[in-house]
Amino acid sequence: MPAPAARTLLTAILGQIPGLTPAEIEDFAARWDQSMLLRRGDFLVRPGQVEQRLCLVRHGLLRIYYPTTPGEETCVGFGYANSLLVAFPSFVTGQPSEYGIQALRQSELLAIGRAEFLAFVERSPAFARFWRGELEKALVGRMEHEIDLLLPEPAQRLARLRQRNPRVFQVVPRKYLASYLRMSPETLSRLR
Repeated sequence: MPAPAARTLLTAILGQIPGLTPAEIEDFAARWDQSMLLRRGDFLVRPGQVEQRLCLVRHGLLRIYYPTTPGEETCVGFGYANSLLVAFPSFVTGQPSEYGIQALRQSELLAIGRAEFLAFVERSPAFARFWRGELEKALVGRMEHEIDLLLPEPAQRLARLRQRNPRVFQVVPRKYLASYLRMSPETLSRLR
């Protein structure tokens, strides 16, 4: 059972979803029954693990990365406070994740199992509409990032990210921002 503060946060977030009844909110919040505390450097998901849960980041910062070659990694996203986080391809397909998710600072998460989550989506048309909207926003964000990476000039990639997500510069260490933008930390420092 999640701590009262976590349950309060989750209930407040769910209360913002149009059409979700108080009974549905209470039912759904009760199903988020896994609490996790990760220290800096701890893994939420390692490459090769099957993702079985959807997480809400209560506080902290995590990175989603793809191992490219032995000893090399490319950062592909971040998990911030009050955001959902999951190794999505694995969560959807049930196959081992190609991605890793690692805490960049101490992070507290609340999670719901895949089966519980999907059952609630099937039961609640209001939540299903909300979830579809969240997936659409995530897809648009991924496509915008893909466009960023096609730009040949690092300054253009940086400018687009600044416009789309200025918050990232306040919370994410330079090393991971540089990886996310596919440039060296030195190039990022020079451009900033």
